[in-house]
Amino acid sequence: MVRLLMAVAAASVAGVVAAPCATKASTAAGPDPARGRSVFAAQCSVCHSNARNGGVVVGPPLFGVVGRKAGSVADFSYSSAMKTAGFAWTPDKLHAYLPAPRTYLPGVKMTYPGLRDPNQLDDLVAYLETLK
Repeated sequence: MVRLLMAVAAASVAGVVAAPCATKASTAAGPDPARGRSVFAAQCSVCHSNARNGGVVVGPPLFGVVGRKAGSVADFSYSSAMKTAGFAWTPDKLHAYLPAPRTYLPGVKMTYPGLRDPNQLDDLVAYLETLK
């Protein structure tokens, strides 16, 4: 009985110690599109479609956003700031824009305050890159 209790106690301590290591290992593994899909579902899907041939919801569809010229979806009424932004969406542009859209590009219509968690941002951009 004592051996059983000691084994349970050792397993409990190992679990407590291992849990933070597992979290650190998953973030150290780099951006994960699967986690990014969850971030998209929680943060973006209310306003944006991720479907191929998805239409405008509240904002423009994000399928194919990486490589697309900013302000170029035909069915969406962009702000003049976005229409004249003059760049194509790259992973670097998305990393710069998404934490604070209205600061990065004043005058945009997007009211989302921003995604400030750097790990979630990395995962989300990795996911958006898969939407081709």
